[in-house]
Amino acid sequence: MTVQVMLISPALNAALREARFDGDAPLDAAGARRAGAVAAAVPAADRYLRGPSARCAGTADALGLRAGPEPAVRGWDMGRWSGRRLAAVSTAEPEAVSAWLTDPSAAPHGGESLLDLCARAGRWLETVGTAASAEGGEGGRVLGVVEPAVVRAVIVGALALPVEAFWRLDIAPLTLTGLSGRSGRWNLRCGQPLSPSPGD
Repeated sequence: MTVQVMLISPALNAALREARFDGDAPLDAAGARRAGAVAAAVPAADRYLRGPSARCAGTADALGLRAGPEPAVRGWDMGRWSGRRLAAVSTAEPEAVSAWLTDPSAAPHGGESLLDLCARAGRWLETVGTAASAEGGEGGRVLGVVEPAVVRAVIVGALALPVEAFWRLDIAPLTLTGLSGRSGRWNLRCGQPLSPSPGD
């Protein structure tokens, strides 16, 4: 059975514009308008979900999705760095930031390491694939609004990439990343922009 997992990255908010470690900041008015403008481009699915962050919730609402929070796809836990600017943390703790960027097992912020994030995202994807396959039928379509770091981590797990590849994946706001296949065998279609409806 082929399963389709479609992941939409949320709209921009002030935390992203300011290069902050996102401390669960909500969408701003511009981000909500942009998400609303592309709502008609969101594909249909059998199941909808979202990350528990305010930004994911706001994006899902603006897209018109009835998507419940899924703890397994929560954003990257950045511990005591949450809400702080990357530039400020880099100045105050250069060795810690260097370790975070170069050692996938490092978690100097007290939250999740990159290895932990990728493992969590990979387990979630395999669970979705296994559960949908067990239900039988012609296939399942799951659509989620999740943080960019989670999209990147899911890709790493789906394609069995070295965890360092995470840093080489760019996920733009309001883009659709699609995975099709089943547990242990996934094909990737990434970075498809959601386009506004004609006249928007």
